[in-house]
Amino acid sequence: MADLYQIRPINNDEYEAFRRVQAHAFNAAPPSAARLARGLRQFEADRSLAAFDPAAAVDAGPIGTTGVYSFRMAVPGAVLPVAGVTAVAVLPTYRRRGIMRALMRRQLADLAARGQEPIAALWASETPLYGRFGYGRATENAYFRFGRGEDALDGHVPADPALALRLVEPADAASELAKVYDAVLPSQPGFFARDDDWWGRVLLDESQEHPGAGPLRCLLAEDPSGPRGYAVYVTNERWDDATGLPRCAILIRELMAADAAAGAALWQNLLSRDLVTEVTAELRTPDDPLLFQLLDQRRARMQVCDGIWVRILDLPAALTRRAYSCPVEVVLEVTDEILPGNAGRWRLTVAAGPGWATDGVSCTPTTDPADLSLGVRELGAAYLGGTRLGALAAAGLVREHQAGAVSALSAAMSWDPAPWCPRIF
Repeated sequence: MADLYQIRPINNDEYEAFRRVQAHAFNAAPPSAARLARGLRQFEADRSLAAFDPAAAVDAGPIGTTGVYSFRMAVPGAVLPVAGVTAVAVLPTYRRRGIMRALMRRQLADLAARGQEPIAALWASETPLYGRFGYGRATENAYFRFGRGEDALDGHVPADPALALRLVEPADAASELAKVYDAVLPSQPGFFARDDDWWGRVLLDESQEHPGAGPLRCLLAEDPSGPRGYAVYVTNERWDDATGLPRCAILIRELMAADAAAGAALWQNLLSRDLVTEVTAELRTPDDPLLFQLLDQRRARMQVCDGIWVRILDLPAALTRRAYSCPVEVVLEVTDEILPGNAGRWRLTVAAGPGWATDGVSCTPTTDPADLSLGVRELGAAYLGGTRLGALAAAGLVREHQAGAVSALSAAMSWDPAPWCPRIF
């Protein structure tokens, strides 16, 4: 049935109708004029796709959408161009007609033909959706929730008397925050480079647009040489009218630190605020340093879910443009039903010796027997170094034909730190 619908990029004049599809699909309020203007600045019309129903009224607009951000994202040992897939949506009145499938397959074909990005990445609104298009779950995100008085840190946590904490206006702090973020980015797989518009989204004060939303605050950790960490958070004032007791809450939207002492200072301050009965933090990494700095890790009440999903677009380019944790030589047999250029047997060689982690890598077609076989989805899941191939093999998703091949490649592809994307795109 998807063949009945026209698929094409849109132009800027159609952007509001494009966003309307997302509002209906995600049960969200229509974007304000200010949000539309911000979104349009970041919108890449030539990388959008929209489905249209020729049988509908002329002015009906799109019935399905998807788009791409042209990112620079950190992967193990490198920062690469990455297609940040976004805005995947279908109107509720057009569901179950193959429209999303047609959009996703067309998008993958376009991305592969463009040849600029070796991988694509996205956030999944529902986890069953994207594996069928070759995306694998590559990162995890954690959610923390603390109660009042649960701020105790271990006595061995480093402290620096040169550090000072300063409250700053979020809108005025972007350049200082960017110094911290940019210092962390190259070594943190999953981070993508931010321009002014992305910092505008991070520092968006929703209290100006949504009644009842608490104000956005910013806490900076710095020493005489400059900023070393920051926290962007929302405060909500609440009181129990019957007792007069406070029930104020803090939601930490983003906390970033260039070193352990700066991170500990920020967390200690936020978790010990007067009148605050609950502190929550979203989009954290499951191996957050905080968990090892707390006196009692259980106080974080951590919940974990999937983060970004990765799709290999150009297999040899993807595998040769990241680093590895140790030498390995293995023949992979890869299946890819959508992008056949990735399918087949590939010899991956990571040479030993100085520089092997970044430049001694080759990936070439071969007719030699496979040491292991897997789908492009599983390779995408392991690409950023957080999902271990050994776990996928234990689940029956990777097959080993040569003893030790899975553990060898799993060790080589694993990475420290674990991948983490702190911002939904």
